[in-house]
Amino acid sequence: MKNYDTVTEAVKGLKEKGYNIDFNIAFDKLVCSDNKICLQPDEFEIVEIHRFEGDSNPDDEDVVYAVESKDARPDDPVGRGKLKGIITSAFGLYADPISNKIIQKLSIHK
Repeated sequence: MKNYDTVTEAVKGLKEKGYNIDFNIAFDKLVCSDNKICLQPDEFEIVEIHRFEGDSNPDDEDVVYAVESKDARPDDPVGRGKLKGIITSAFGLYADPISNKIIQKLSIHK
């Protein structure tokens, strides 16, 4: 797995590897607002994690996750089977509220 210096580099590198869906955490699931795809915690796996800690500013802390659906999905926008996407998630005091299932899923891979 490649190490990236910035969040921007990580996102660009993962997109070059086919992780093209931009997921957001919506309390208890992952959603893509562009095409309305939703993945429940038991429907995806985290395949890469890149954590960035701000050297001088805690606001710069972020995590980039590469995720794949466990199975081929009929809602795959490019028709290749498994969905591949990215989650970027600030952590610490400024993190969004999320469900225990999502916390457990993301914590397993830290």
